Amino acid sequence: MKVAVVGVTGLVGQMMINILEEREFSLQELIPVASEGSIGKEVRFRKKAYQVIAIDESISRAPDLALFSAGAEISLKYAPLFAEKGTTVIDNSSAWRMDQGAKLIIPEINGHLLAGNDKIISNPNCSTIQMLMVLAPLHQLYQIQRIVISTYQSVSGTGISAIKQLENERAGMEGEMSYPYPIDKNCLPQCDQFTDNGYTLEEMKLVNETHKILNDRGIRITATAVRVPVMGGHSESVNVEFNRNYDLEKIREILTHTSGITVVDDPQNNKYPMPIHSEGKDEVFVGRIRRDFSANNALNLWIVADNLRKGAATNAVQIGEFLLHHNLI
Repeated sequence: MKVAVVGVTGLVGQMMINILEEREFSLQELIPVASEGSIGKEVRFRKKAYQVIAIDESISRAPDLALFSAGAEISLKYAPLFAEKGTTVIDNSSAWRMDQGAKLIIPEINGHLLAGNDKIISNPNCSTIQMLMVLAPLHQLYQIQRIVISTYQSVSGTGISAIKQLENERAGMEGEMSYPYPIDKNCLPQCDQFTDNGYTLEEMKLVNETHKILNDRGIRITATAVRVPVMGGHSESVNVEFNRNYDLEKIREILTHTSGITVVDDPQNNKYPMPIHSEGKDEVFVGRIRRDFSANNALNLWIVADNLRKGAATNAVQIGEFLLHHNLI
């Protein structure tokens, strides 16, 4: 088993290496791939040093699996070239998510859709993954009709340059600006670029990817995505309206027994999910579970996860594990 990690020097690429090692992914050869400026650098994996190579060379090595985290432009150009060689590509960018020929997968929710002829598989957006981990089991029982989402997203979701901006501002130093405004002691109601409809790309990902993953385009969804001065971990305030009435204790029971979810909901003792506690963990945390009395069959939730792990690298590796377990690669 040969596995290539494309974009290995970025935040998600580095995390992919860590997750592959932590989860003891069944591979014999790692092929680290990055841009021209990183060629020749060393990456350590299982106490062994691997040299970073160019993407064209990695294609010629015919990996069985390629984990992509190098941006949409690279994915659009190179993923089909890997696929032509028989490589299964799991892509973390937005390039293929809404493509009709590419499946958008959260293994716990729709991994059963995967087949051996799926050569380009999309990893959903980090905010979508953590939200649907919580909502999917509730949708099965109560049928969601509307979702109102407000996200509070950390700077690590933007990348290394955004982390550096926050660090510089906290140290009182000038430096390169990843955002159009300061992020320290500030909140920016903009994640990604604005579209013609007034929503950002990040907000529309929550809408479109939810429809595709749940296979239900009848769900009404609106979102506001905000960048906050937090190093890592995304938080979401999610308001859900169901078609059916629900029992609050049944909701807690469902979420408590759903794999990959940890319920932290003891407000009387100030216990609720926070990004500082999600760091380095693969679970999605949910709390502040309470009935919304302003609408029929409505529920409020607070959802937190490490955006670099379950929101990106871990989900991608889990897709790979699913494929291996079911002999699909």
